[in-house]
Amino acid sequence: MVRLDDVGGGAWETLVEHAVAAIACGMCEVALLVYGSTQRSDTGRRLGTGARGRAVGPRQFDVPYGPPIVAEYALAARRHMHEFGTTPEQLAEIAVTTRAHAGHNPNAMYRDPIGVDDVLSSRMVADPLHLLDCCVVSDGGGAVVLTSLDRARDCRKGAIQVLGAGSALSHMSVSQWPDMTVSPARRSGEIAYARAGLGPSDVDVLQAYDSFTITVLLTLEALGFCPRGEGGRFVEDGALRVGGALPTNTDGGGLSSNHPGMRGIFLLVEAVRQLRGEALLQVPGAEVALCNGTGGVTSACGTVLLGVDR
Repeated sequence: MVRLDDVGGGAWETLVEHAVAAIACGMCEVALLVYGSTQRSDTGRRLGTGARGRAVGPRQFDVPYGPPIVAEYALAARRHMHEFGTTPEQLAEIAVTTRAHAGHNPNAMYRDPIGVDDVLSSRMVADPLHLLDCCVVSDGGGAVVLTSLDRARDCRKGAIQVLGAGSALSHMSVSQWPDMTVSPARRSGEIAYARAGLGPSDVDVLQAYDSFTITVLLTLEALGFCPRGEGGRFVEDGALRVGGALPTNTDGGGLSSNHPGMRGIFLLVEAVRQLRGEALLQVPGAEVALCNGTGGVTSACGTVLLGVDR
């Protein structure tokens, strides 16, 4: 059983791994993954009374005295800058890219173009993370249906295969994080790649959890799209844009499109749309998509590789 408090926003990638296993061994025929949240509408009424307010285990010692979650991610960003020379401008490029993609999505929360200077001039939330380095707060919901390949091939729309999936948990509390520059996506990605028989060079489009710009940077390195410490240089020349080396978060991501508390389900939805050729901002010829959900303080990751059924 998966506890959502343990895996957070990446729950749906982890649940894909569990659902595939259940279908393969005959425990079920169809699995339905769903999520819905009115987090934005509820702001001021009950926002903030969730998992961090009822933390158990090691987190119970951080919650009363520790920093808010944005400050915990800011620690990771500052550490990455200290060790590797990553710059605020490089982080800002991630937000600029997702906003450019969101401009093609009529359902995105923010669609107006922004530049690096706009990100850097937005108010500081937790140094070095500015407001536009942080995800939006929205309402939203989604669903994904999984079944056997034979049954999926008999459905109205083309089947999208789960090629491989893996999950990993490296810590629960920020005070337990072994290395703030390493995401557990390194391990979940290794598992998913091995099960799929694929590697980073096979991926046509990436849907990466973007609670903050630093989340994306750590994910890129952990999944092998660039060496550790070189994420900043990798993103600064438009690599994440449609038409770049690794089109990423093509719906606008959590930084511009939607983030209703936990966003992992939307990574899967957008990946399937890309592989079916139904995306609003389509990556030409996309055949393999990688989804990486991140939960907690980069505590848990679920990685899923999806592919066109050939």
